[in-house]
Amino acid sequence: MVAGEFLEFLLRENVLRFGDFVLKSGRRSPYFFDLGAVSSGAALDCLGTAYAARISAMTPLPDMLFGPAYKGIPIAVATSVALARDHGINLDIAFDRKEAKEHGEGGRLVGGPVDGRRTLIVDDVVTDGKAKVDAYRLLRDAGAEVAGVLVALDRRERVDGDETGMQSLARRLGVPVLSIVTLDDLVAYLQHDGGKPESLETILRYRSLYCVS
Repeated sequence: MVAGEFLEFLLRENVLRFGDFVLKSGRRSPYFFDLGAVSSGAALDCLGTAYAARISAMTPLPDMLFGPAYKGIPIAVATSVALARDHGINLDIAFDRKEAKEHGEGGRLVGGPVDGRRTLIVDDVVTDGKAKVDAYRLLRDAGAEVAGVLVALDRRERVDGDETGMQSLARRLGVPVLSIVTLDDLVAYLQHDGGKPESLETILRYRSLYCVS
């Protein structure tokens, strides 16, 4: 799935919306991204297909996928199914509980064993990176080798000088932090779609103020 097709999917499913939104940071943004809007079987199939296509091109491949609770869980499941079906790549998945379970199997991790395995974290976006750092530490404490982080969208927002949030996270963790599409891909898509000139204008203004292009 190429960038334009993935962006069309995000728009069709209302994952990507244009308007006036207040982000977690308090900043006002002309667009909002919420993978939680993907809720049907067909939509999850498309989502998993996009993640799987990106992962299948990685060298070396990870041994398993980890989806941080909560949005990362359906991403990991849909991606593992698509990898097996479309690429013949059969990976285990794991995810975490918000709180450790003290009965039954116990612990915070659910799914395949991560000890000694190259594990790729799959999630929606990187904001301040805290959730990804927490996932990284949880996996390392369980004996995993973290292969990297893959998200759907790189907002390209500046967090420290000319460093983006994803670049900062990659530096802190010492692993690749990748995305399927970037804000620049969205700008290019809108530049070829005459139906959204107002959205393009506000996003270009936002990018010049807050983002690394």
